[in-house]
Amino acid sequence: MTAPRIFTCTLALAALTIGACSAAPTVTGGETSASGVAGGNGAAVAGDPSTSATPVPTALTADAYKGELDGRRDDMSKAIKSLAGARSLKSLDQRVVKAQETLQSAADELARLSPPPEVQAQHTAYVESLREVALQLGTSATKVGSRDLCTPSAVFTDLDDPLTALGRAGKALEDAGDYEADIVSVKAAGKKNRRLGNGHFLRKGGSGGRSSLQIHNGGTRDAVISLVRGKSKVYSVYVRKKAKFKINNVGDGNYRIYFTHGVDWDGKSRSFTRECSFERFQKSVRFKTTYTATQIRWHDWRITLHAISGGNARTAKVDPDDFPA
Repeated sequence: MTAPRIFTCTLALAALTIGACSAAPTVTGGETSASGVAGGNGAAVAGDPSTSATPVPTALTADAYKGELDGRRDDMSKAIKSLAGARSLKSLDQRVVKAQETLQSAADELARLSPPPEVQAQHTAYVESLREVALQLGTSATKVGSRDLCTPSAVFTDLDDPLTALGRAGKALEDAGDYEADIVSVKAAGKKNRRLGNGHFLRKGGSGGRSSLQIHNGGTRDAVISLVRGKSKVYSVYVRKKAKFKINNVGDGNYRIYFTHGVDWDGKSRSFTRECSFERFQKSVRFKTTYTATQIRWHDWRITLHAISGGNARTAKVDPDDFPA
């Protein structure tokens, strides 16, 4: 198994280191008989205790129906807004499941109602649309768990067609009887593939040193690399896939190196919206400058974010909530 590699070199006077049928029976005798119900044509006899009619539910009045609809609409709307407000992958994971459960429960409860006859068709369509969104939310929850979807915006993009159909069904119900049925205030955007320029700094500090860090991202997704010294993130830089970048003038100190890969960089959330992963190098790197009477010596480092033959640096998965903000 290959691994990412870190190289170190000391520069000054520099050196590199490191599917049947059957026949009818023949009648041979016996007593002839007939069975059936008196009255002809299979009609039931009045008063026959063996028959009964299925009761038909009484349709709700407009006000009663509105009350039933409003209570469930509020719950669904809150669940959708909560999903949109998720600020971490952990909360996104929890909230997409909660939204799915809330919409499925509301759809089941509304399906048992007998609405006013004039809106029966619209009611049925609305319930079916709710079920479609709930079904898609279940699929989206799986994608969040596998990190194929990483932000609320990506989830809503994944829900685009079912949400649009639900909006139309809700509008039809409102137009037919002035019943409020909208539950989604968030607009789903189309799938995007936003990227920053190679070498774009998201954070840059601690300069003034002589050392450098050469970064090679040979993977198939863009990456953001962060250098943390102590409890502070000193550098954070965007490196595109199949590209390299060097951070110069790194200040002396021990640094932990974190990196996240993904697709579609959302500048507002400062994260990739799809196919995200979070890792760190297990060992820290030290940048040190040494002065003597005749020499100035310093350390430069080179890292790869992809596995290579002879790689000497192990990486570890990082909980997204523990990734440097």
